[in-house]
This record gives sequence, C-alpha cells and structure tokens, in this order.
Amino acid sequence: MSLVVKTKDASQLTDTDLDELASMGGSFGIGAISKAKEDWVLFASARLDNKLHGFMFSTLERIGGTPCVLLGMLSVKPTTKRDQILKGLMSEAYHRALMAFPDEDVVVGSRFIDSDALEAFKSLTEMIPRPDHKAVGEERAWGRRLARRFGCESTYDEQSFVIKSNGQSGFMDFHSLKPGKAPADINAMFKTVSAKKAGVLVVHGWTMTENLLKLGKH
Repeated sequence: MSLVVKTKDASQLTDTDLDELASMGGSFGIGAISKAKEDWVLFASARLDNKLHGFMFSTLERIGGTPCVLLGMLSVKPTTKRDQILKGLMSEAYHRALMAFPDEDVVVGSRFIDSDALEAFKSLTEMIPRPDHKAVGEERAWGRRLARRFGCESTYDEQSFVIKSNGQSGFMDFHSLKPGKAPADINAMFKTVSAKKAGVLVVHGWTMTENLLKLGKH
C-alpha cells in the first residue's frame, strides 16, 4: 500500500472534508475539528490507497523570534499501519519546518494525554519534560509560552507542565500497537493529567539544524 501525505491551507477544508475527518474513528468530533480549522494554518492528511488513516493541524510561526512547529491536533486511525501513518505525518511536519526555517534550530510543541503518543517526538533533542531532568527557567518559560499559544494558560501548572482542565481542544491522538510499553518514569509524567477534567501534558523539544535536514528530507 502506498502512503500519500499532503498539506494544504486549513481554510480550504470543506464541510465534506470535515465530515470525513470526524468519521475516521479518532478522538475528535466535528466540533473540535471545525474549531481546529479556524485555529491552525496548515492541514495534512495521510492516506493509504486513497483511504484516510490520519490527519494533522499545525502552524509554523515564531514565538519570541524562535521558529516553532506547533502541532495543534493530530489523529491516527488505530490500525496495524498506525506507526507508518504517524511517521509520515511527522515527516511532513519536519519537511514544512525545513522549508520555512532551513538554517535554524526549531522548537516543536504539542499536547499529550498519555505516553503512547510521545513516539511522535522520539527524534527530538532535549524533550521537556522528561524523567530525571529538573527543568530550568527557560525550559519552563517555553511551557508557559506553549500553554498560552494553546489558549490554556489559565489552568496551566508550570511545575508539572500540565494543563489541568479544558486542554483537550487538540492533542496528539495516537495509541500504540503495544500499549503500556513506555517505562514507568515516562508514564509517571502523566499521573496528574486528569482525563475527567480534559487535562493534557504540554511537551516540547528541539530539532537542531543538522537533524532537521535529515528529518525533513523528502
């Protein structure tokens, strides 16, 4: 099966497109997806044999002068091809970043509800938060900046990097073929993330210029 990942302006999505995304079988309904269309600039779809298997809303922008890839919403259909789909979507995000910021280090940030989806960030350098690492001032500042950008600053706890409530308007919706494989210290980062209150963990990392050249190459 041939994987095809394409990006376009989110504003170009039609009502028919939105209905298809909502019916894919992920965590997001038509309301959240319609809001993502308004909130984020880029939309990427991942198809196998012309069937939708995943999608991503994102924005490339500078925060305080620093180039950023902000992943507002990503969803991968829970099939046996899920790892391939996630890799394809992230490769597309890195490619867009490389085109926009070819000679710079780039921050990549998103929201997470469990450890499975951290697979998306495995190629990043200095992921924050991470086990056995005490975040310093600038790292905590990035957490605050991202929470603000996600519109969730009022319920954000900078010590735990957790948006305590109403943070699930978008997140990395990916479930591993082998759930629970993450180490205990990784899972511990999510212990205060309340599903009942729609909490999320804000995670960011860096892709250095030389690494982005590899990750973003098509």
